[in-house]
Amino acid sequence: MTDAFFHEQLHRTPALMAKLRDFPIAICGAGALGANLTENLARSGFSKLRVIDKDRIEERNLSTQPYYRSDVGAYKAKILTNSLYRALGIAVDGRSQELTPSNVKQLLNGSALVVDCFDNSIARQIVTDYCATHIPCLHVGLASDYAEIIWNQIYRVPTPANDDVCDYPLARNLVILTVAVACEVITNFVASEQQKSFTVTLADFAIKAFDL
Repeated sequence: MTDAFFHEQLHRTPALMAKLRDFPIAICGAGALGANLTENLARSGFSKLRVIDKDRIEERNLSTQPYYRSDVGAYKAKILTNSLYRALGIAVDGRSQELTPSNVKQLLNGSALVVDCFDNSIARQIVTDYCATHIPCLHVGLASDYAEIIWNQIYRVPTPANDDVCDYPLARNLVILTVAVACEVITNFVASEQQKSFTVTLADFAIKAFDL
């Protein structure tokens, strides 16, 4: 473990940091949730990361996603891969592809965990169905001032009503808070195999265990 993770290692212990480094994760989506989550995981010591997203960066992404004005028009997965390599020397496996029923097995193959951060119900359903019989999966989603971090066994794919995500209000602080909770849930899963689900609400700064 390099000095880049000096403080994290003091907090986590060298043994856990070694587990995080070698634990392969596929992140589905490189938007507000997926891109920030990928960056946070990389800066926390995870080095076997794959990120899947077909979209290009738009100017309206810049306030909630870790991209620059000069990146507008480029593929999100490509830019995220490049920036994390420059920052940490970590070779993220960026896939600028649309995930479909025909390629889901190929794109998620080799992962020990899938994190679904997609912004539409069709893609979320594909991930949900595939992971139900193949790979542990954590779903991370938000709307208005509410967010969920929920494991696949108890997750329900939302209706398509909010699929046009660029048109609803989105606070950066909710994104960052949700990403922090999700990353801690992932770290705890690697450490102990516990699958804990949570809700997050911004208005009252509340993080609560998810109740069915």
